[in-house]
Amino acid sequence: MFVKQISLFLENRSGRLHAATAALAAKQINIHALSLADTADFGILRLIVDDTDAATQALRAAGFTVVVNDVVAVGVEDKPGGLDAILGLLEARGINVEYMYAFSSVATGDAALVFRFEDNNAAVKTLMQADVGVLDNVAVFGQ
Repeated sequence: MFVKQISLFLENRSGRLHAATAALAAKQINIHALSLADTADFGILRLIVDDTDAATQALRAAGFTVVVNDVVAVGVEDKPGGLDAILGLLEARGINVEYMYAFSSVATGDAALVFRFEDNNAAVKTLMQADVGVLDNVAVFGQ
């Protein structure tokens, strides 16, 4: 029920983001979702890709510090209140969200919310008990 996410640290200087995407493109790795957060000195690029192992190897070979984490992807209808309903359910159970990002598909009208929780297992249990669509890589990306 988890999705593999790659996180890498980027110096906040020109060309570093491109170096990361070039390393992936050279190995024909497709990026399905990403989030980039920055501070004054560095950024954290979070990626969901079609081949986590190959991407990790390519990025490390290019000199990046890479960490692979399990995240939880939740499918919701892309309409007002979808995220709020999920967050209300989690708050009621005292489940802390460390970070999240989302993407939607205009073609299907659905959205995927990608979460990192303080306790991923408790979050998945809570979501599944509420019949919320917890997704894996196959459900999210057809892999």
